[in-house]
Amino acid sequence: MVTELLTAGAAVVSAGLVYTAAAARVVKQYERGVVLRLGRLRENIRDPGFTLVVPGVDRLYKVNMQIVTMPIPAQDGITRDNVTVRVDAVIYFKVIDAADAVIKVEDYRFAVSQMAQTSLRSIIGKSDLDDLLSNREKLNEGLELMIDSPALGWGIQIDRVEIKDVSLPETMKRSMARQAEADRERRARVINADAELQASKKLAEAAHEMAAEPAALQLRLLQTVVAVAAEKNSTLVLPFPVELLRFLERAQSQQPLSPAPPAPAAGPIPGRPAAA
Repeated sequence: MVTELLTAGAAVVSAGLVYTAAAARVVKQYERGVVLRLGRLRENIRDPGFTLVVPGVDRLYKVNMQIVTMPIPAQDGITRDNVTVRVDAVIYFKVIDAADAVIKVEDYRFAVSQMAQTSLRSIIGKSDLDDLLSNREKLNEGLELMIDSPALGWGIQIDRVEIKDVSLPETMKRSMARQAEADRERRARVINADAELQASKKLAEAAHEMAAEPAALQLRLLQTVVAVAAEKNSTLVLPFPVELLRFLERAQSQQPLSPAPPAPAAGPIPGRPAAA
């Protein structure tokens, strides 16, 4: 009798251990458990830790609640100003309702990926090339709103969307490079012309001051000679003042002309007889 009781007790314990092993589940800290009992959703969501399900009756789905980083494949499109571009992006999202992520969509990762690709192509067609290159913050916000609207019904929250790279055709890159080069050249010419204007004003003021004091011009000439001689040149070129040339020209014009020498008298040519 005792042996039969011990055998029955051992059988019950063994069955309990087998049942517990079959029913035991562990939900990690970053997961939530969704239970379907005979195909029907159980309202209570299993929190992290140890939990039990009915073997053969319940089915536990573990949903990751972490933020998912998903790259959006590069999409080819034509901008509003008829430029062919290739744009890729990255999307950050997380599950906020585990039950909706399991029940309302078959594969929420695939659904978010397809929605992101479609929205990216739509954003490319509605934007200009300059917006894609320099105004990405506004485009990121618009792209996030386009994806977030349907994703909320799936229990998904879009955390952030970023456009990573915009690839342009080689011809467009060369055109943009020429445009930038021409703009920089224009700016350089404007700056150079402005510098010439300022320098001419300063030179005019300096010339006005030197005209009041003639000796200042000679001192400036001597300073130029000293600056040239400091370079250890073997040849020294001294500029000749224009004022000195004008002085010599005026002096020569005021000098009276000297009389011409008298013509020699005509006489007999040696070696020839005089005429009768």
